[in-house]
Amino acid sequence: MDRIAALREAAAAATDLLLPRECVVCNRAMDRDEETMVCGRCWARLPLLPSPRCDRCGHPLRDLEPRHPEQSRPSEQASFRSTPTGTLLQLDDGGRCRWCELLPPFVRSARSVAWASGRIGLGIIHAIKYGGWHRVGTEIANRMARLDFPVDVVEERRALVPVPLSSKRMRERGYNQSELLARALAERWRMPVWNEVLTRVRHTETQTRLTPGDRLRNVSGAFCAPESAKKMLRGAHVIVVDDIVTTAATLNACAAALCAGGARIVSFVTFGRAPALGDRW
Repeated sequence: MDRIAALREAAAAATDLLLPRECVVCNRAMDRDEETMVCGRCWARLPLLPSPRCDRCGHPLRDLEPRHPEQSRPSEQASFRSTPTGTLLQLDDGGRCRWCELLPPFVRSARSVAWASGRIGLGIIHAIKYGGWHRVGTEIANRMARLDFPVDVVEERRALVPVPLSSKRMRERGYNQSELLARALAERWRMPVWNEVLTRVRHTETQTRLTPGDRLRNVSGAFCAPESAKKMLRGAHVIVVDDIVTTAATLNACAAALCAGGARIVSFVTFGRAPALGDRW
């Protein structure tokens, strides 16, 4: 038995020497006990969204230097709210989270794991979206599954709906990274993936280099719920899954199509979130 164990150890050492495993983000040689695609060091350095966060959209409320409202300009005073730590959070004049303004009324909540920024945040997204590293989806889903949603969302959510790709993008990429995440997340949340209730009816340009206004126009009318899906969607609370959210234009277009198809309300979950102006990450 000891001889067999020694042979296995020698074989593993030879494999590490001849075919070393590297982290798909930082290209560092992986430790032998690391069975993931992204190394532990990168996961530890992932820029998570900080607290406190908005209860509805999950976006970090802007963390400013502690100061009293009377030290601010009169026009700013309505934009600050004290917290138990003494830090003041910047909100709009009505005391609402500014990121929530991106979401229409039929979107109940939104959650993301980390900032889609820097080498690690963007590197993990790039690995699953463009690098073809499907197994990274499982590691991402493990973290998405731990996100803290409002109680009513947890109790009501009926299914996960991945953002669909156009046929052109599907041919180029060979897979839909949002569907990979949705299926991995569904195993952890023990709910179905409704892949057939939302379709992309036309190809859209990549949103990466577009302004917020152009993003809205780019995805306007790009999605629809097929007639065959309306019975399934009727009265449902579904969660749309994507790898990253920036201005929420794509997710909002998906939500509008799902609600037009009969869904009662929609929530969002993504791995990455692009920092908004003034965010600290």
